[in-house]
Amino acid sequence: MRLANKAKGPARRRAEAVVRRLGLSYDHVLGARFAINVLIATIIVVETLSYFGNDKPIWAIASMVASSEPDPEEARRLFRSRMINVLVGCGVGFAFLLIGGGKAWTLPLALATTVLVSTWFVRVRTMWRQAPITAAIVIAAALTSDSSLQGVEQGLLKVGQVLFGSAVGMLVSWITARF
Repeated sequence: MRLANKAKGPARRRAEAVVRRLGLSYDHVLGARFAINVLIATIIVVETLSYFGNDKPIWAIASMVASSEPDPEEARRLFRSRMINVLVGCGVGFAFLLIGGGKAWTLPLALATTVLVSTWFVRVRTMWRQAPITAAIVIAAALTSDSSLQGVEQGLLKVGQVLFGSAVGMLVSWITARF
């Protein structure tokens, strides 16, 4: 089995020898790389958000895992698709917050509208489910808050976590692929 074509020289030969000796398949190597990516990226996400006083980084972690990929080109494609659809969901979600003021009836309409905008106009099929998920995050934050302004603030913080986690997942995937 040949490892990444970009590796050169003795390090590549040693790595290929270890893989053969252990009887690992290419999928095993990718799985190990994915595990390493998730380990490193989780530490970065948790420590960074903790530094800024956020002790509940669940949205960032979930997005980081979804954006982590052992193949850097696939990671870049997933990141791009996720960012576009997060922005669509965020825009539609906040538009419905402005129109409906954080009322429960806005949630189903916003989700349906987000799906239509994402599938009919934006047409970035990869990760298009992210658009209504993001709209739900934004609106749910407003529904569970004492005021619309507080809901908008919470929605922005959660969307910021999604963007941050996605960026960390993609960057760690890209950097670790170089080794």
